[in-house]
Amino acid sequence: MSSDLEVSALAINVVIPPALRWTDNRRGEAFTLTTLNVRLLPDGHLAVKAYGRPVGGGRGAYVSFPVPETPEVASLVADAASRAGTLWAAHRGFG
Repeated sequence: MSSDLEVSALAINVVIPPALRWTDNRRGEAFTLTTLNVRLLPDGHLAVKAYGRPVGGGRGAYVSFPVPETPEVASLVADAASRAGTLWAAHRGFG
């Protein structure tokens, strides 16, 4: 396999365990954050955004939120990235 093959994006979605979920506000509406989108950047670092649903119900807008820098969330992100790497490495090919 060619090491000069350019991969433009690697991203995973991670469900936030209920004990780690938080609420944030956007445009006057409260959202409960339930999912993380984790991207592997070209330099090897991870970028993370949180997504969720309006507390009051409904679909709401697909709006990203910053992720708090707590040890628990950092551990969740690191564990999810490692798990994703294991799953990618064990892929069984296309189809």
